[in-house]
Amino acid sequence: MLLEPIEQAREIAEIISDKKGSDIVLLDTGKVSTIADYFVIATAESERQAKAIVDEIEKKMKEHRKRPLSADAEMGSGWVLLDYGDVIVHLFDPGTRDFYDLEDLWSNAPVVVRMQ
Repeated sequence: MLLEPIEQAREIAEIISDKKGSDIVLLDTGKVSTIADYFVIATAESERQAKAIVDEIEKKMKEHRKRPLSADAEMGSGWVLLDYGDVIVHLFDPGTRDFYDLEDLWSNAPVVVRMQ
């Protein structure tokens, strides 16, 4: 079953939550940018947790016939990016997330979901 972008973004947020990712934010970037319709931003506390989250996202999205257009999944970098076209996933370690502060950078994008 193919997903609409909002459904895909919400499912990815749920996957991250199920894998104990924290501070999950779903932004509606389609209203302010042509890059993507939605950003899913979250924090993983360890490389192991980040890998588990990425593996589960890729597995579930594959079931919906969605593969990332590109992926920068270098776990040691502190920032994992999965680009599904309409939905871009940003998974950070806490320090890297604070440094780049994407929520502030994209503060004009409406918040659709925020999960602690």
